[in-house]
Amino acid sequence: MVQRLDAQDAGFEAAFTARLEGKRESATDVAQAVADIIADVRARGDAALVDYTTRFDRLTLKPDRFRLSADEVAEYAAQASPESVDALRTAEARIRSFHEKQRPTDLRYVDDVGVELGSRWSPVSAAGLYVPGGLAAYPSSLLMNAIPAQVAGVPRIAMTVPTPDGIVSPLVMAAVQVLGITEVYRLGGAQAIAAMAFGTDAVAPVDVIVGPGNAYVATAKRQVFGTVGIDMIAGPSEILIVADADNDPEWIAADLLSQAEHDAAAQSILMTDDADFAEQVAAAVERQLSTLSRGDIAGDSWARHGAILVLGSLDGAPVLVDRLAPEHLELAVADAEGMFARISNAGAVFLGRYTPEAIGDYIAGTNHVLPTARSARFASALSVFDFMKRTSVVRCDPASLARIGPAAATLADAEGLPAHAHSVRLRLR
Repeated sequence: MVQRLDAQDAGFEAAFTARLEGKRESATDVAQAVADIIADVRARGDAALVDYTTRFDRLTLKPDRFRLSADEVAEYAAQASPESVDALRTAEARIRSFHEKQRPTDLRYVDDVGVELGSRWSPVSAAGLYVPGGLAAYPSSLLMNAIPAQVAGVPRIAMTVPTPDGIVSPLVMAAVQVLGITEVYRLGGAQAIAAMAFGTDAVAPVDVIVGPGNAYVATAKRQVFGTVGIDMIAGPSEILIVADADNDPEWIAADLLSQAEHDAAAQSILMTDDADFAEQVAAAVERQLSTLSRGDIAGDSWARHGAILVLGSLDGAPVLVDRLAPEHLELAVADAEGMFARISNAGAVFLGRYTPEAIGDYIAGTNHVLPTARSARFASALSVFDFMKRTSVVRCDPASLARIGPAAATLADAEGLPAHAHSVRLRLR
């Protein structure tokens, strides 16, 4: 049965804190196995990729067959339904339009002592996209990961997608065509991350790796960080819905289940100020579970990690929301904008009764790659900035150096770095 917490109960704070600190993922330690795979790929290159692809994906490929040709991509893409491809094109246009508005501008100015200062933005040289494949294929994730890189101006985008038992998702390949990606490898797992990070004869290394994956993929990204940049270490999906009694309980129940169906470790929480409404939503969840094709997964998630929080007043909701720092936050209340103004920690916020979180997963335009596990306290959605770097610019002339140089030399002396001071004083003579 789903956990119920009442803010009026004496044990509420302890139970709420326990929920914050609870772990939803398996405790299986894959770190050593991943480290061994990465070391093997670094040592043996393509030969290791052949072995791991045979072992884990039950697919034997020679290195010259890692990469899918344009004809192969087109052949698979042709199997996707026209309706689905049209939806992909609509989503692509909306996502691209939103991310184009994120492009940063360079900064250059001369300060009051005559020193020119600024910063210049430039894209990374190469980005690697990891895309889940086989039966668990998500073309929407490919759009969300590729478009910010394209908008940033990354000149080379390489994509890896596992094809277990030779299964290739037609809709993922259709997304490849819509995006115009030309470098696609049928590789997966920690070995694909290692190949993109360190390079092999068949796969050139990249600068940034993004994209979701299983525990092995997530751990591999963690271990190669520093050699390459990464987007984030994403955990199971989560949604928090703050709703008053003026909502349709069936709508709210459906929104809760939209995340619960992702994974048995997903988390769905309802926060309301009406106990009767809370029970109506709980009953609606049970009714809807019996109609879902993924009802077993969603039911397991709801029973293990779901929760209903009943507050004395929704005025107290923002403080609790910030403590939870959810990946997805729906504010289905009369004054959604007013409540949003009081909230700082959330990956993505969906305002009002007619904005289900699922609209953000596919078609709204904002990015659905979001911080999980309370990391919204310090992290943000994937964006154009994840594929760019900022270079600082400084220019002095003799007059401006004369005005600020003595202070620089004095500080260098104070820190015991005489060569620093000397390099400035030489120019002041």
